[in-house]
Amino acid sequence: MWLRNPFPRFYPRVDFQIACDKYYGNPKDKSNRPNGGFTYVRSNLRTILFYRFWFMSRKTYPGKHDQDVLNKIKNDRVLQKIELTMRFLDTAYFGGFCERSKDFNKVCTMHANCCYGLETKVHDLKIVLEDWKNYTSLPPNERASASPSWRAPQNCRYYKYFGMLQPFYLIFNYCMLTYQQTFILLIIMFPTKCGRGIKKIQLRLDILLKAVLTSGFHMLDC
Repeated sequence: MWLRNPFPRFYPRVDFQIACDKYYGNPKDKSNRPNGGFTYVRSNLRTILFYRFWFMSRKTYPGKHDQDVLNKIKNDRVLQKIELTMRFLDTAYFGGFCERSKDFNKVCTMHANCCYGLETKVHDLKIVLEDWKNYTSLPPNERASASPSWRAPQNCRYYKYFGMLQPFYLIFNYCMLTYQQTFILLIIMFPTKCGRGIKKIQLRLDILLKAVLTSGFHMLDC
């Protein structure tokens, strides 16, 4: 979601600039975690060669998402040979649900990253827009002294459970198991020696099921 003009925040004379899931403070640091949802690219021979290399690298890393492939190749010697300049955009200006921009006076964009499901993203981005409208509707003197904060993510905050969730959701939904049968299956797959451990597993299952119900996440038929 674009909240203000981002162009003044781009680095001059840089070929490829990309937003981040995690930003460590240095725009040149290759350990920053890029997010392909927002990029600013100059069209030239270097970027054309880079995109060709990026596209071809899918064969080197089969089954990987384009963003994961980028993480694999961002330190590759090929980028040095073609002399590509790359910068990672500060989350203070280009924030997201992974790492929110804390300063409403600086933020340019907010990205619904670290989130699964279109309905979930739309729900939480609407909250972002409401927060932004409330902030911009304040009189200038109140806006200068205000310390607003984002209410989102809400539904998107369950994203970290989806890596574990997919196989259990598949079993629960498509194998037509009851809640109790699914719980027993989890106990068999993850045995524990004490009752306290069982309660923890049940609590985790409750959280996972809540994530399914609130996220709008859908799986393909198998």
